[in-house]
Amino acid sequence: MSEPGLNERRALAVVRMSASSLRHTPAADRNEALRAQIEALAHRHRRYGAGMFYLKLRQAGERVNHKRVERLYTEACLQVRRRRRKKIPVADRHPLVRPEVPNDVWSADFVFDRTAEGRVVKCLTIVDDATTEAVAIVPARALGGLPVTRVLDRLAHERGLPQILRTDNGPEFCGRALVTWAHDRGITLRLIEPGKPTQNAFIESFNGRFRDKCLNEHWFTSLSHAQALIEAWRREYNEERPKKGLGGLTPAGYARRLVAQRITVTVEL
Repeated sequence: MSEPGLNERRALAVVRMSASSLRHTPAADRNEALRAQIEALAHRHRRYGAGMFYLKLRQAGERVNHKRVERLYTEACLQVRRRRRKKIPVADRHPLVRPEVPNDVWSADFVFDRTAEGRVVKCLTIVDDATTEAVAIVPARALGGLPVTRVLDRLAHERGLPQILRTDNGPEFCGRALVTWAHDRGITLRLIEPGKPTQNAFIESFNGRFRDKCLNEHWFTSLSHAQALIEAWRREYNEERPKKGLGGLTPAGYARRLVAQRITVTVEL
């Protein structure tokens, strides 16, 4: 269009452009001030979204449409990225050795099954690592952190509490209810690394036997039916089932031997 001998009209025809487009002056951005306000809010409140920015602007006395706020928010690429769920940091790893004293370390986990009508049965399993006793198996429809603490309080009256409770990173064990409960009673919560069930091998071994010898052998018609059969199996496992790893003794018998040996050593000292 700037070549000599070519007037403006013919040049516009060559490039297929209208004269009004050539002489058009862009209007000033009427959203510039609003965009600056949104960006300022985004720097101050990094986890707020478009809806919260709209409310903050209205709170400041700005008469603005929520759709305009959302459009400017999107154009500025201020969308909040969803954070991945954070878990409580895992404590230092400890070698998995069998304790020599009963009630020193307990392991806890959950095992799931269903009743005849298809409803879930969630079983809390607790094992004494020293004796492999099934301290408790609690079937329920649902078990959160608070019900778990109630089970542990009941066990405290029956046989005392351990020094250490080893669990996985499930929400029932990492929640505020159990963490507060353990802190108040001076119990150490030892969490395994995520995805490393071998770090809680004692309870995993027991859960395998529990599923194979009990859950897979029975068809529970109701929750009460499951509770009765599972408690009967737990007592049989502790008091009647001998284990090669315990020298042919039952878990309850091995526990009595450990207690007797400890009393003998204490008297000799």
